[in-house]
Amino acid sequence: MKTIVSTGGGPGGLAVEERPQPRPGPRQLLVRMSAASLNYRDLEVVARARDAARPLVPVSDGVGRVVAAGPEVTRFRTGDRVSPIFFPDWIAGEPSAEARRRRLGGPDDGVLAEYVAVDEHAAVAPPAHLSDVEAAALPCAGVTAWSALFVTDRVLPGETVVVQGTGGVSTFAILLAAQAGARVIVVSGSAAKLERARALGAGDGIDRRAEPEWHERVLELTGGRGADHVIDVAGGDGLTRSLAATRVGGTISLAGYVAGHTGRFDLATAFVRRLRMQGLGVGSRDSFEALVRALESSEARPPIDRVFPVDELAAALTHLETGGPFGKVALTFAVG
Repeated sequence: MKTIVSTGGGPGGLAVEERPQPRPGPRQLLVRMSAASLNYRDLEVVARARDAARPLVPVSDGVGRVVAAGPEVTRFRTGDRVSPIFFPDWIAGEPSAEARRRRLGGPDDGVLAEYVAVDEHAAVAPPAHLSDVEAAALPCAGVTAWSALFVTDRVLPGETVVVQGTGGVSTFAILLAAQAGARVIVVSGSAAKLERARALGAGDGIDRRAEPEWHERVLELTGGRGADHVIDVAGGDGLTRSLAATRVGGTISLAGYVAGHTGRFDLATAFVRRLRMQGLGVGSRDSFEALVRALESSEARPPIDRVFPVDELAAALTHLETGGPFGKVALTFAVG
């Protein structure tokens, strides 16, 4: 079967490699992949030099159909549509180092292969109303947003949620928070994207290019109180503004670092205002299944920015890095 592999060095280090088709073990599914989606993490993975003898199959998020199942499989059957989960061993409850050790798309092989073998406990049936491309958007971005809003914290109707940007995690956060009855304020560098965010359910938009001290506008919109929750996907020194925009006793969810891996902020502000700051990275299978139920009840659809054939992975990664997508960048496999 054909696989796409990375040897490091960025998109130029991608290649097509023939590998044997996997055989499912007693409790495994053999899944023929149909679609995948990209995360910023994938840019880092394909850029990283690999010392291992075997190149890595990149990309963690995908969906496909079960074409064969081991004799002890009980959760799925042939023909079912499934998505592998990002952490194959994190099923429920609080995360542990062991549960988070295995990760699809690095260090474990990802989904960019014609067929993948998946442990039955490490797969979820996506919402039936979503297309394959839309379903492939859920495993990382969707689950991260769900975890931020409803697992590690609990957004209530009438509360205010500030969302930075309009990428994958951010658009899921807008969609889910609005459905929960929260007031959503979106911060973006594009007026056009702010309009699209309003169509997803955002109530207010702040153009950070016109208002670089955007936290002041958040305080104005909330009568000086600040937001109950801030979804920070930027990181970097801009974290200071997230602290300033959050109410006393509020929560900041760190869900990305597109503006930098490190940053400075005023510890005194965090102490005095009793702020809670939490780092997030996807979630458990239980959280994924809860997200599926929420999307099924509303029949909501995640926005897809652009779809590329899987053999144009390099172009898709470049678009993700430089194109400023609204929602997810997806890949499709040739199925026939």
